[in-house]
Amino acid sequence: MSSATTQAWPENNGGINLRLRFRNWRRSRPFWGGLLAMIAGVPILYFPYAKLNLSGMTVTMATTAGAGSMIIGLLMIALGVTAWFQPLVRIFCGVATTLLALISIPVSNLGGFGVGLVTGLLAGGLLMAWAPNPPAPAADAVPVGHAHRAADHGEAAAAHTAEQPAVETIHPLLPAQHHPADAPVADSGEPR
Repeated sequence: MSSATTQAWPENNGGINLRLRFRNWRRSRPFWGGLLAMIAGVPILYFPYAKLNLSGMTVTMATTAGAGSMIIGLLMIALGVTAWFQPLVRIFCGVATTLLALISIPVSNLGGFGVGLVTGLLAGGLLMAWAPNPPAPAADAVPVGHAHRAADHGEAAAAHTAEQPAVETIHPLLPAQHHPADAPVADSGEPR
């Protein structure tokens, strides 16, 4: 089976089209960094207000910094959503997420018992490191010789490319490499 005989993906299939649209959306923004920032905000927000039951005994971890934990957790979730829908501010979101994760160490039970701290640091790094894909080259930008070779027109393409002169690259010379016009240049075959 060759590429000429294979069937194209069905355009009407909603599941495949929706999956491809989500994949394109996800690749055009710092998706994983934003997701980890939102996940990091949850334990930082949750643990100061949690009431855990251990063998019938209720353990309340409400701290005096409960409001600070709530603000840090909500800000991390908001930064994750912002990075998704405004990818241009990804550096700010990454720096702010990293700083909030570090501030959560003393404020929010060691950063949500380390879960929110580590996840927040990873999220900040991913947000700062993400870069958009470079734009695809336009179809008109392909040189004529390459377009004929890509089209594979046989001997006509080979004859057409043979008529074109070779393009030489011009490298700038350093000042010490310039030779005066009237000075003879030594031939590599002559002894010095």
